[in-house]
Amino acid sequence: MTSSHTMQYIGLLLLAAILLQTIAVAVTFIYFSNVLSTMKETFSKSSVSCLMRANLRTIKAQDLNAAEGKDDPCWQVTQQLHFLIEKSMSSRYQKEISSAVKDEVSRVLPSLVIQDQDDSPRPKIAAHVTGSYIPEKDGGGQPNRKVYGQKIQSWESEKGLAFLQNVELSDGELVVPQAGLYYIYSQTYFRHTLIEEDRKEEDGMSDESVRGKPMLQYVYKKVSSYPVPILLMKNARTTCWSRDTEYGLYSIYQAGLFQLGGGDRVFVTVSNVSTIDMDEKSSFFGAFLVS
Repeated sequence: MTSSHTMQYIGLLLLAAILLQTIAVAVTFIYFSNVLSTMKETFSKSSVSCLMRANLRTIKAQDLNAAEGKDDPCWQVTQQLHFLIEKSMSSRYQKEISSAVKDEVSRVLPSLVIQDQDDSPRPKIAAHVTGSYIPEKDGGGQPNRKVYGQKIQSWESEKGLAFLQNVELSDGELVVPQAGLYYIYSQTYFRHTLIEEDRKEEDGMSDESVRGKPMLQYVYKKVSSYPVPILLMKNARTTCWSRDTEYGLYSIYQAGLFQLGGGDRVFVTVSNVSTIDMDEKSSFFGAFLVS
């Protein structure tokens, strides 16, 4: 009988202990749930207040310097948000801005913009021919009433500084393979020698007429659709030296940008081809494709 009461007493104690433990767990769960809910609400209100600058007065009151600002949670939230906004805006409008700028450049300077759809590399087209000491035939080519001066034919295209890249040299003329905007340049070096016959002619002439000898350089292009060569550039200079000198040295240089078509020819003429010093560093002629 005593043992039966003891077992019942122990059972009641175990049941009470289990009940108390259950109540304690339930109370703890409810407590921490309320605490987490309160913290979440507080954090949400704090973040919104940072964004809406509701606590701006508090931040200003703290007189933040650089170190204090980095430690402030609200400052960190706003800085991170600003960074994300800037990054998003930059990545979003970068392509649109680049496209707008490219369209404007294309409208103003269409020759400087390479089309995106043209993925193939642009061929290199260039030529630089230099003077050659091969004697000119017939005083620099057959006389041509359609052009001024005498054409220089003895250009060197392979040796020394000279080269041809996708350009042909034919009869003293550069032949371009395709249409485009080309930079064309030319320099001729004049060496006037005062020979004995000139001295005899000078005896019956005034000083002004003796000292003034014009030198001219012309740059022409030939096109298949037009029968007469077209003058691109012209430059002139007048010699002036003492009666006691044996020769005079003068150079003429000119250059420019010109639109050429495929198969067009470019050549140089001078007033007197026999006076040209055909050294490769003194007299040269060339062109290259710009766009």
